[in-house]
Amino acid sequence: MTDAEVARSVALQAAALLRNLCAAGNCIDTDLKRRGDAEANALILDLLHAARPDDFVLSEEAVDDRTRCAASRVWIVDPLDGTREFGERREDWAVHIGLAIDGVPVTGAVALPAAHRVFATDDPRPVWPPLPARPRMVVSRTRAHAIVQHVAETLGAELVPMGSAGAKAMAVVEGKAEIYLHAGGQYEWDNCAPVAVALAAGLHASRIDGSPLVYNCADPLLPDLLICRPEYAEAVLTAVAATVP
Repeated sequence: MTDAEVARSVALQAAALLRNLCAAGNCIDTDLKRRGDAEANALILDLLHAARPDDFVLSEEAVDDRTRCAASRVWIVDPLDGTREFGERREDWAVHIGLAIDGVPVTGAVALPAAHRVFATDDPRPVWPPLPARPRMVVSRTRAHAIVQHVAETLGAELVPMGSAGAKAMAVVEGKAEIYLHAGGQYEWDNCAPVAVALAAGLHASRIDGSPLVYNCADPLLPDLLICRPEYAEAVLTAVAATVP
C-alpha cells in the first residue's frame, strides 16, 4: 500500500469504530468522549505500527516519544478531532491521519465519520465553483479569535461557524467555503492531515504570517493556520499583517 492508501484505510477504520460507538447506544453515555478518544487512538496506533513499523507516531492521545524528533517519517494523528461535537452528536468532527516527512506534510487523510466522507491526498483535484461575490470563512463555533473577526470584516466575509479543524478545512476543499483562518492555539495533530489534503487539492496553506507550516517539532504547538483558495491568500495575509502588532 502507498502512504496515501494507508492513511485512507486507517482513517476509514477509525471512523467506523467511532460511528459504532454511537450506533451501539453509547451516545447517551457520559463517558462517550473519553471512550471515543481512547479507542480510536488504540486502533490507529495498532494499524500504523502494523503497516509502517519503522515510522514514528505523534498522537494527541498518546505519550509523546521525543525520539520522533530525529526521525524523517512521522505520522501525526488526531484520533477524534472535535470531541465536543462528537459528544453532542453533531456532524462536524473528524479523524486526522497525517504523515510528515522531514517536517513537510506530504500525505494525509481526513475522515468525517458522521457524513461518511473521507478526503485524502490521492484524491483527484477538485473543481471549485467560481469565486462568490462575498467569500465564506469557516470559523470556530465557540471562540472565533479577534484576528479572525477583523479579517472577516476587512474582506466582507460571511462567517460559517463549525466545529472540528478537519471539518473546517474540508469545507474549503469541497468548495463549501473559501477561507479557513485560525489564530489562538492549535497543535500539529489538529492540522497536519488537513493541511496535507488541502495542499494536494491545490489550496494555499501557511501560518498566518505567510511562513510555511513545519511539523515534527520538539514542541508540537502550532498556534495559527490559514487554508484558503489561492486567490484569497494575499488579501488574507495582508489583512492579518495589518491586525497583528
